[in-house]
Amino acid sequence: MEINDLTPAEQQVWRAFSTGAAVDFLEGTAEDVAEGASWGPERTVRAAVLRALLLNGPQEPGEIAAVKLAGARITGVLDVRYGTSDFAIRLSHCHFDEVPLLYGARFRQLNLSDSVLPGLTAATVRVEGVLRLTGCRIRGPVRLGGAHIAGAIFMDRAELSAPDETVLELNHVTIGDDLWAPGLRTEGEVRLNGAEVAGSIRLNDARLERPGRAVLDAETLTVQGDVLMRKVRTRGWIGLRGARIGGRLELSHARLSNPGDAALRASSCTIGELWLRKGPPMEGDLNLRRAQIEVLFLEPQKLPTQVFLSDLVYTSLTPHVPAEHRLPMLERDGDGYVPHAYEQLATSYRRVGDDHAARMVQLAKQRRLRSTRAWYGRLWGYVQDATVGYGFRPLRAAVWLLSLLAIGSIAYALHHPHALKASEAPRFNPVFYTLDLLLPVISFGQEEAFAPDGWYQYLAYALIITGWILATTVVTGVTRTVSRQ
Repeated sequence: MEINDLTPAEQQVWRAFSTGAAVDFLEGTAEDVAEGASWGPERTVRAAVLRALLLNGPQEPGEIAAVKLAGARITGVLDVRYGTSDFAIRLSHCHFDEVPLLYGARFRQLNLSDSVLPGLTAATVRVEGVLRLTGCRIRGPVRLGGAHIAGAIFMDRAELSAPDETVLELNHVTIGDDLWAPGLRTEGEVRLNGAEVAGSIRLNDARLERPGRAVLDAETLTVQGDVLMRKVRTRGWIGLRGARIGGRLELSHARLSNPGDAALRASSCTIGELWLRKGPPMEGDLNLRRAQIEVLFLEPQKLPTQVFLSDLVYTSLTPHVPAEHRLPMLERDGDGYVPHAYEQLATSYRRVGDDHAARMVQLAKQRRLRSTRAWYGRLWGYVQDATVGYGFRPLRAAVWLLSLLAIGSIAYALHHPHALKASEAPRFNPVFYTLDLLLPVISFGQEEAFAPDGWYQYLAYALIITGWILATTVVTGVTRTVSRQ
């Protein structure tokens, strides 16, 4: 392309390229780039001119060539597919009439900050430095699948809209640093399936909307650092199935909303720390099936009305609150009675030395199990619960035994049973006679020597049956405690 074929605006850009000088057509900081379609020829640059500069622009010895353009209207399609450019590119505050085609291209650095575009097609693009989309307003899909970005991707304050499709496609992208996107606004699905991020993902204060469908689908995502989503607001579900997050997944002050379905799907994932704290409860389900979490920072008031915790494993559970504040979480499990969830919670309490809370959880587990059994199993469960609390409240057995011992001793003291063999019978003792009836193993020689009659005989039967029940439940509780230890 010859310089004589260029407009005055294009000539200015062409001459500035060889020295990396900036060309700024902006008429003030308050100018709205969204109105760029009405900008005149004095600030209009054809995409073909930029393509020629990027692929084979003039250079001067000792100078670093670059495209640095601001406040321009770019007409036509910027088609650099499979091209290689060794120059830095900064097209900020520009208005693109057509979707740039950067598929398979290679750049040193690409900066489109604060520009307005109808979309961006840049799958498998390679950038040696950083990719900046800060403050961009893009009314169409952004396709970056398979891209390799050696540095970071900056998308802070960007606004992306494609409500009926994937608005931001980052499938299998490789990012050498952070994905920096605080304040991001999206209408449509953000996809990070199979992406690898060496740094962290920052989505603080983001607003992600796609009601009833996925707003962020990050299946098998790998992040070496943190995924920070403080004060994020979503309408739709977040999917992290099979993701691996080495640091912290933080959802402090987040407002997640997807009524009637899951708001957060994090099944089969591995997370260093999961923070669900502050802010209102989720509007939608929480799915943590088969997840492995080192530190689960979960405030009870943050929980939704339904959770899925089957095979969830966590090493530490904070903050430390009484067991009765945690048990509703297990009662809300959409899979019904999940024994592993109770064992996991009890283990976390034992790990910090709170044996009382661990026993409360184990007792709640037995009560929940009772509700799943047939009527006769439930009846036996009620007996064990009322007598010794399934063995987790052994003092109840002592109270029952002392009460029955007092009743029996008084009854038989007032009415001595007759001796079977008066010549051989020992002296009658109402206390030890009652103990003989209550304790199924120990014998004091009273029960075999005396025989009550009338209703006192039925009292003896009741004491024998009650003694066996108490002994069985105590042995069951002791056995359960020993097996846990």
